[in-house]
Formats: sequence, C-alpha cells, structure tokens
Amino acid sequence: MRTGITTRIALALLLVFVLCALLAPWIAPYDPAALNLDARLLTPSHAHWFGTDDLGRDILSRILYGARISLVVAVSVVGISLIFGTIVGCIAGFYGGWRDVLLNIYVMNAFLALPGILLAIAFVAFLGPGLFNVIMALAISGWVNYARLVRAQVLAAREKEFVESARALGAGDLRILVRHIIPNIAQPVIVQAAVGMAAAVLAEATLSFLGLGVPPPAASWGVMLNDARAHLFDAPHMLFFPAMAVMLCVLSFCFLGDALRDSADPKTRLSIGL
Repeated sequence: MRTGITTRIALALLLVFVLCALLAPWIAPYDPAALNLDARLLTPSHAHWFGTDDLGRDILSRILYGARISLVVAVSVVGISLIFGTIVGCIAGFYGGWRDVLLNIYVMNAFLALPGILLAIAFVAFLGPGLFNVIMALAISGWVNYARLVRAQVLAAREKEFVESARALGAGDLRILVRHIIPNIAQPVIVQAAVGMAAAVLAEATLSFLGLGVPPPAASWGVMLNDARAHLFDAPHMLFFPAMAVMLCVLSFCFLGDALRDSADPKTRLSIGL
C-alpha cells in the first residue's frame, strides 16, 4: 500500500514536470527573459501567479522553462554515466584479473577519492559555464557509482548456471553480457538511475547557484535562487517558488527510486502485501 501511494505520487509529480518542460512555450504566460523594470518585485497576483523578480521577469514562466534545463541535465547525465559505467563495470566484473585491478582499484578509487561536486566545479570552472559543460562535468563525476554497482552485480551473475549454459552452447563474451547478464542485473541499475536523476537535478541547481551552470538569461532554478539572495526579506517569493520546484523535482525522483527498490525486493513486497 505504501509503495503504491509513493509510486503514484512520484509519477504524478514527474508527469507535471515533464509536461511543464514540454509545453513551456505554450503555457508560459510571459517570455522568461523579458525585462519589465516597472513590474519589479511584484508579489503573487492574478497577473503574475508567482510574482516577478528584481528585473520584472515573470517567475512562473522562468520556472516552467527551468524545468526543461533540469530534466535535460538529469536525463543526459544519467544516460551518459549509465552507459559508460555499465561498460567499465562489465569489463571489470566479467573478466576480472588485471582488468579488474586496473579499473576498480586504481581508476574507480581515484574518482571516488574526489568529491563529485568539487570535481564538477573544477571541470566547469576550467571549461566555462554552459549546458553541455555542466552535463559532461556531472557525468564525469557520476559514472563511477554505476560502474561499481554493475561490477558487483556482474561478479555475482557470471557464476550463475544460465551463464555457464550459454558458454557451453558456444556463446561469446559479448553475447553473454548483452543477452544474459545485463538483463538480469537491470533492476538495481534502474533504481540507481532514478536516484541519480535526483542528484543530477540538485547538482545542476548547485552549479547554477554558484554561477557555473547555464549562464543568464537562460532560466535555471539555481540561477533564480542565486538572484533571490539579495531579496530574502523584501521579496521572499523569489526564493520560495524556485526552491519548491527543486525540492519537488528531487523528491519525485527519490520517491520513484524508493518505489522501484521496494518492488524489486521480495522481502519488502511480502511485508507490504504486494
């Protein structure tokens, strides 16, 4: 019951954000970059549901367009990290030996020794802000989590009977990995990907807040939070609405990850009566 409610909440929130991102040009009441100095720091009203910022830009419109940036970053970062991490994890776990020592002991541990957000900040600071650089920076710092997970799953799966049967029938390494091992380790990887999207949204907002994300005048939730710092007391709505957008988006991915994890765990399914 709890898992069903959590799943519905997560899917409903994600659907709202996806629709906002896809339909932003049609449902946004104003141009998110249009300045109107005569309408600075207006509180929420019928004309501006979420109010305006210090340059007179409509906050609702900027949040709708900001959903595009956050979801593009989340999907892109997780996609790149997942593909690269799966390849590295499969090589290390399936072949073992010196390949496992090189990839797991040296390469993965080297990346894990550096805090991911600091590595991303250093990468973006070196190459400059921009959407592509943010995606690459977060993917470079995030692939190792997927590689470690895939390696552990492949180590366990390669000893199973179905792998030995496929090998006895003459299947090559690539066919065994693609047709037999990867489909059987997909569940925990998908759960990790859902949680990774939440982390990517939060990391993009952090980089944008620090001035290292998508440069203005692009509407980013992190940029909006940075702009609101100077108006915490005279215009708190500038902080409240983008902060709520970040929180709800991250929460929806976390809820989805929890629901997927519970549905994949037989003990949890029995305890909640699924």
